[in-house]
Amino acid sequence: MFYNLLAPLATQLPAFNVFRYISFRSMAALITALLLSIIIGPYFIRKMRSLHCGQYINEDVKLHQNKAGTPTMGGILIIFTILVSMLLWMDLTNRYIWQCFLVLIGFGLIGLWDDLTKLFRQKNKGISPRAKFGGQLLIAFIGMWLLMHNPTFSSKLYIPFFKDIAFDLGYFYLPFGMFIMVAASNAVNLTDGMDGLAIGPSIVAAIVFSIFIYITGNVKFAEYLFVPNMPGVGEVTVFCSAFIGAGLGFLWFNAYPAQVFMGDVGSLAIGGLLGYLALLCKQELILAVAGGLFVIETLSVILQVSYFKWTGGKRIFKMAPLHHHFQEKHIPESKIIIRFWIASILLGLMALSVLKLR
Repeated sequence: MFYNLLAPLATQLPAFNVFRYISFRSMAALITALLLSIIIGPYFIRKMRSLHCGQYINEDVKLHQNKAGTPTMGGILIIFTILVSMLLWMDLTNRYIWQCFLVLIGFGLIGLWDDLTKLFRQKNKGISPRAKFGGQLLIAFIGMWLLMHNPTFSSKLYIPFFKDIAFDLGYFYLPFGMFIMVAASNAVNLTDGMDGLAIGPSIVAAIVFSIFIYITGNVKFAEYLFVPNMPGVGEVTVFCSAFIGAGLGFLWFNAYPAQVFMGDVGSLAIGGLLGYLALLCKQELILAVAGGLFVIETLSVILQVSYFKWTGGKRIFKMAPLHHHFQEKHIPESKIIIRFWIASILLGLMALSVLKLR
């Protein structure tokens, strides 16, 4: 809103020229989302508690039984603060901004449906896996269809570390992009099992992709760093900053010991958004590095289930996902979380190093 109203007045009042800068509006969007989260967070938590929207803890996770009843669906707070920041600081005529929000709200609604179903059913039974997966595929298809119909978008898949190697997937890019989004959504959902465990690495990944997106939208930087240029995508940097601010604001209350959990409405939405950001800046394969912690957590579940079926009951880990394995080894939860955050920061730095290793 500020950009659309005040930036055109820069010719009469040069002070308004600051609203043209993505860097300024990115910082403003981050601060707005962060402060708004901290201000309305306590009210939101009290409201969720009064509505008896408490988290059900699976009986298998014995060490988390003391967290039963903690308010959940904190993802609503994240999405709301992003929306407010978006309306205030972003160019509302930019198609990529609305596409990102569509993906965020679409995956979030699926998660909200699942969360509400769990609250009204016994033993934490949400919607069926088929319904959840079908909803994710639908949102991913819509997001990819809109993305591929942008005139400047390319269906090429660029290989990290190589500046001249790319494969044009053509129409196969649509199912490939859908897989990226759905996989990322479910990976974040699997990781969301400890206080602040999912939101920390999500913020790191968002920082990484905000840098990639800014470079992708800038002709000179893209040419210098051998990154494909997409006009208009740079505005999504402001959206990434709003998410970073909203994530930090949520972490204020979600840090150990958590006062609120994000629920599926948060984890599914965040994962789907991260997948879409990777597609926007043509760094699809880098997502596996920037979000490497989510990949490791997902692989731990796949390996555990596969090995259990193959051996007729034996396990690789004490419990999956991986963070529960370390918890079963009696490592304090706060220490596991901090170590996982450190690992995600290192992975984020590795992802950024690709910019110069070409």
